Amino acid sequence: MSSPLSRDPLIDILKALACALIIWHHLAFYGPMSDAVMPLFPGLLTWLYDDARMAVQVFLVLGGYLSVAHLAPEGRARFGSTQQQVVRRFTRLVVPYAVALVVAVLAAALVRPWLDHSSVPAEPRLPQLVAHALLLQNIVGEESLSAGAWYVAIDFQLFLMATLLFSGVRAVRSLGDQGGALAGKALVIIGMAASLLVFNRQPVLDMWGLYFFGSYGMGMVVYWAVRSPRPGWWLAGLVALVGLALVLDFRARIAVALLTALGLAWALRRPLNWPQQVWVTWLQQWGQMSYSVFLVHFPVCLLVNALVHGLWPQVVLPNALGMLAAFMLSAVAGRLLYRWVEQPAPTWHQGLRWQAGLVGAGLLVVRANAWM
Repeated sequence: MSSPLSRDPLIDILKALACALIIWHHLAFYGPMSDAVMPLFPGLLTWLYDDARMAVQVFLVLGGYLSVAHLAPEGRARFGSTQQQVVRRFTRLVVPYAVALVVAVLAAALVRPWLDHSSVPAEPRLPQLVAHALLLQNIVGEESLSAGAWYVAIDFQLFLMATLLFSGVRAVRSLGDQGGALAGKALVIIGMAASLLVFNRQPVLDMWGLYFFGSYGMGMVVYWAVRSPRPGWWLAGLVALVGLALVLDFRARIAVALLTALGLAWALRRPLNWPQQVWVTWLQQWGQMSYSVFLVHFPVCLLVNALVHGLWPQVVLPNALGMLAAFMLSAVAGRLLYRWVEQPAPTWHQGLRWQAGLVGAGLLVVRANAWM
């Protein structure tokens, strides 16, 4: 998600690059275009298929960094109402998410008769639509309506956990300001340890925020380290904890999160003078709208897959150009979603309307198919 706190060029550029990798991962993973292009770029497409998804770890680390900057920059809650924070976050996540899912449901309905492929979602059902509207689809075992929808639910869970953690520490008034700050930081580290050493080693828990809190917490630690007079102690402790977790059970995704955290800490301690060039500005803008691009890219890629596969099912060059076109059109669609929906700061009432709209659009598709 974009945020005023994410205006540091480095953070926006990292978000842009991670978003681009996720789109290319999905282009390699979903749809017949990548199958046709595989003979031309076998190594690249295999890497995109298998490994590019680890760019999600960049989003998790940055998410933790930005959330603690907003919630508890000193380790103690600086916000007022816990409920207000949670509702605001839910609304800002859900409104563009619901709009993008409406587009995804309609795009799938449009291509379903013409594209017989496993990447096309099945006709939506009422429980599935309601679960998506409430960000519960993975918890209740409903098939996803769009690639990446799971991440929105995890993002909200992680923010909720962090908000409740800092709010709970503040409720213990006997701690005072300094004690509350120390307690908040200690609880984050304990949560990271529990995630890295226990929960993240259980793949069946990957629908819960605790599974991802290790990477999210790394971003929080980086924020405190960068602003500490002794950043080396923070980073040494981070390396020790994550190193122990990797020795017990090596996970490439956790190693990527650690490298992201350390690189972020190093760069932010030594602010870079970014050149005033078009590519820097473009990447910053991409990073600021990366959430919207991430949300809407799947239906765009689905539509381009259906069109190209229908015209040139096995011809390599048109399919390669189709993948590139899908990537570029995803950026265009994401910019529109960002400017029209995400950037205007949606309200709670808009969130309710779009959640209802998602359910209504899905049922309308089902009814239309029944009439045909």
